Amino acid sequence: MDKRQARRKIVNIKAELIQGDGHYASVIENISHKGIYAVVSPARTSFEFTPDSTVELKFEFPAGEKQHLHCRIKWSYKTPPHELTSSMGMEIVDAPSSYIEMLEAME
Repeated sequence: MDKRQARRKIVNIKAELIQGDGHYASVIENISHKGIYAVVSPARTSFEFTPDSTVELKFEFPAGEKQHLHCRIKWSYKTPPHELTSSMGMEIVDAPSSYIEMLEAME
């Protein structure tokens, strides 16, 4: 049974994930009105993203619209088999109208 409240769109968008002083390259793999699934590239530290912590996510839609979202990590794990990346699901906190408009335009 799927717990998601919004339908996801498959994408491949480069993004920057920011938590505290840390900036991490990532790729958004699917996106919806309420959530995002991203894979975070290897970091030089062994930093772990913990559920319920908040992060900022900066990226640009394919049409060129820049976005800056506040997100809450719902789950995170080191991606097998080598655990060099982290996969994570994030809930978007108060998505701006520009984000919703661009997401709907992706149909």
